[in-house]
Amino acid sequence: MRIERAEAGAGAKAGAPGAVRGALREAVRGVIGAMLFLALLVAPASPSPKAQDLQPPPQAGLERAVFAGGCFWCMVHPFDEIEGVKSVTSGYTGGTLANPTYEQVSAGGTGHLESVEVVFDPAKVGYQTLLDVYWRNIDPFDSGGQFCDRGASYRSAIFVANDEQRAAAEASKRALQQRFGQPIATDIRPAGPFYRAETYHQDYYKKNPLRYRFYRYNCGRDARLEAVWGTEAGGGEH
Repeated sequence: MRIERAEAGAGAKAGAPGAVRGALREAVRGVIGAMLFLALLVAPASPSPKAQDLQPPPQAGLERAVFAGGCFWCMVHPFDEIEGVKSVTSGYTGGTLANPTYEQVSAGGTGHLESVEVVFDPAKVGYQTLLDVYWRNIDPFDSGGQFCDRGASYRSAIFVANDEQRAAAEASKRALQQRFGQPIATDIRPAGPFYRAETYHQDYYKKNPLRYRFYRYNCGRDARLEAVWGTEAGGGEH
């Protein structure tokens, strides 16, 4: 707009005919268009989210347990503290989309839940111990997410790998219903493909301890856990 007005004013003062003003206007527009085109060519492309890889099965002699308890950042440390646990990996499971990204899971529609895969040595720690720690790190009554994180991808769930894990998970859920006298919202579902989350999500509490603690506090996680579980809250140091 300002360019066209400047051109028109200059042409009028010089007495230039309309054809000359039109040609000048088109020339300026051509230069601007060429500059924009070159800018697009040299501008760096936005990085595309990388599809995440399928987590391989555990080594011989080890087993795995998969739990969803809201934000996976907060579900790693409690299991890391347990003797016999070999690794805890943040990731996505329970959905239909292969190799999902964090952006896709967070947007909804993939069916995946933020989860953790716990690889453990059954000779040193039993699945029941992992269940006990899991329950004491979630709000088992919340059907819409966990703490400040709302939506289907933050729902709580136990993904069972076999009949033995299913029996133990269902028994522990029944025990909680009897203890608290109200329905437990946590699902028990068959385990499926588990996709490792992006590297920056792994061991977040170690890499970013201040941000991690700030998030936990502002999300109200510890306050709610204490309200539900009392001195049992956490099931381990966090």
